[in-house]
Formats: sequence, structure tokens, C-alpha cells
Amino acid sequence: MLLEVLNSVFNVQIILFIILGVFTGICIGSLPGLTATMGVALVLPLTFGLDAIPGILLLIGVYVGAIYGGSISAILLRTPGTPAAAATVLDGFEFSKRGESGRALGISTVSSFLGGVVSVLALWLISPQLAKLALRFSAPEFFLLAVFGLSIIASISGNSLAKGVLCGALGISLSFIGIDSITGYPRFTFNNINLLSGMSFIPVMIGLFAMSQAFSTVEKIFTPDQITQKISKVWPTRSDWKVILKHAPLSGVIGTIIGIVPGAGAEIGAFVSYGQAKRMSKHPELFGTGIPEGIAAPEGGNNGVTGGALIPMLTMGVPGDAVAAILIGALTVQGLQPGPLLFTEHTTLVYSIFLGMFVANVTMLVLGLSSLKLFVKVLSVPKAILTPMIFILCVVGSYAINTNFFDV
Repeated sequence: MLLEVLNSVFNVQIILFIILGVFTGICIGSLPGLTATMGVALVLPLTFGLDAIPGILLLIGVYVGAIYGGSISAILLRTPGTPAAAATVLDGFEFSKRGESGRALGISTVSSFLGGVVSVLALWLISPQLAKLALRFSAPEFFLLAVFGLSIIASISGNSLAKGVLCGALGISLSFIGIDSITGYPRFTFNNINLLSGMSFIPVMIGLFAMSQAFSTVEKIFTPDQITQKISKVWPTRSDWKVILKHAPLSGVIGTIIGIVPGAGAEIGAFVSYGQAKRMSKHPELFGTGIPEGIAAPEGGNNGVTGGALIPMLTMGVPGDAVAAILIGALTVQGLQPGPLLFTEHTTLVYSIFLGMFVANVTMLVLGLSSLKLFVKVLSVPKAILTPMIFILCVVGSYAINTNFFDV
């Protein structure tokens, strides 16, 4: 099996897909307002013509790249490219004000890599054991798992539980549409043949996460992002390395644990890691003034979530975050069902995902240290050009699934 996994990942086609995914993810993540979830949703339709391994690894590359890419605009513009980079703003922009943006970006890149590697190791070690446990599940356990999934609504509802419950009820209601699996009668189809198979999952995801985000950027479409600093000396100094090696792996562990909890998300992993680093510091009052710990901790934490979020998704079919929910859709399109049987029936695929995610983190490190000047230029792309392109990709992606305009 080891040789099969190595052959599945270490070939030219797969490596190119991973590089393409990470590159695309960094570009998307570095643009304020474009989230990792939106990036994965936009790229998802491109995987329909691919086999399972290259398709999933392309999406994972986008995921890993986008979470890291958010730190670029957080450091340079004081505007996080993704919500996961919100904590990085606190100290990252202070580096830029001192003219040390290159140093800050270097710390962010290496810390993101270490946090991601820790999460991949946890994914590799924990998932198979959890899958073995899940194989023993029977009807009562699956019922409790479903109840647990619905209870996640409470943790992600924010200040209004009523709104969360209402949206959850709406989602459950939409799942009623289609052919009843027991009686075979159509439910809520209103004599429309397009609804006989139910609501298509992927177009709904594109609408919720990509199209909605595109609409929110329209109001800022003519607001330019100005980059005035030149990026130099990206490689961390010796003192920076000591800070990175102290905080990034620990933050990666924290992020992984938070990622396992469904609904938590990378932004929570970043802030919890930032708070932990502040508690560990002998000079907590310096946080927020531009110190390496204030970048290494949140970046290790938010990238630690990436692997953690895949643990419940692969083993039990419960997404750890919104991106994992889209990956469930990607696996379903490939005819695969996330859950414990995935580990017994498609072992090569599962371990290829583990190894491919590690390669994606290595790619992120290499691209981040070597091509930061290129990614900084992406920030100058006018939103008046970018936003219409997103709308077009949303429409084309929704149509491409079933070649049916009803999905749009």
C-alpha cells in the first residue's frame, strides 16, 4: 500500500495540481474579502472531470494556500485576507509600519508551514484509530451523531440562537425535497422534474459561500488597496527562528484540537493560539506592538485547523468547518462517501490525502518564501475586474455539474 500511495502522489500530474492549488489559494486568500471557503467552492467545479486523488488534492492545495495567504494582506494592509488572519493583524501590521514587512511575512510563512505539518501528523495518527471506532457504530450511535451534527448550530449561531435554529430548520426543510427513500413518492417537487433528485449540494455551496461573498465585495468595488512598501529580507532571523520553533508547533496542536470540533474554524484557532502565547510570555504587554510571537502563534494556529477539520470529516462524515463541508461534496461527486468505510474500501485514497496535504504545506513554504513579491502584486488587481470574474465562475461552475441551467 505504501508504494501505491507514493506513486499516487509523487507523479508529475499530481504535483502540478497541488502546486496549482496552493498558488491559486494564496492568490485568493491574499485578497481581502475572498475567503478560503469561497476559493474552494469556486475551484470545485474544475475537479469534476478529474479522478478522485488529483481532484481532492487540488482542493486541499487551495485550502492550505488560502489560509496562509490571508496573512499577506493582514500584514501589509491591516486588512485580513481571510477571517483566519484576523489575529495576525494585531502584530503583523506593526512590523509594516516599522518597514519590516518582509520579516513579518517570513515569520508568517514558516509558522504556517509548521502549524500545517503538525496538523497533518495528527490527521495521519488520529484518523485511522477514530475510523476503527466509528466502524462499530450502530443505529443508536448514528442517531446521536446526527443529533450532535445538528447541535453544532448552537456553537456557530453567534449572538442569536433563534436565527441559527431558524436557518438550521430551513436547511432541514430543503433536504425533504426529492423522492422519499422509503415510499418512493416525490416530496415538495411541485411537478418539477429538476427537483426529483433533491437540491443539488454543490450549487447550494457555491451560492452560499462564493456568490454571497462576491455580492459583499460589490460595495467596495472601487476602493483600491495601496501597497507602498517593498518586500525584502523574507528569511527569518536567528532570534525569529527561536520564537517560531517555540510557538508555531504548540499553536499547531491547539489549532488541530480546535479544528476537530465541528463549527469552530481557523479564526478561533488563531485567536486561542494568540491568547495562549500571550499567557506564556514574560512580557504580555508587548503583544500588539509588533513582536514575532504575535505572528508565529496565530499563523501556526490557523493552519493547524486545516488538518484537524478533516479528521471528523473523513472518519464520521461530519465537517470540521465550511471548507470540509465542501470537500464532502467533492468526495460525493466522485462517488465516495466520507466515513469509516472510506478507510477500508479506499485506503489508498485516504493516505494519498494525508501525504498530499503534507506536500501542499511544503509547496506553501517554498512558494511563500520565493514568490512573495508576486503575491503582493495580486493585491493591486482592481476589484472592478475581479468581482465580475467571480460571478462568471459561480455561474459556470453551477451549470457545469449537471449541464442544467436550473442549478444556476
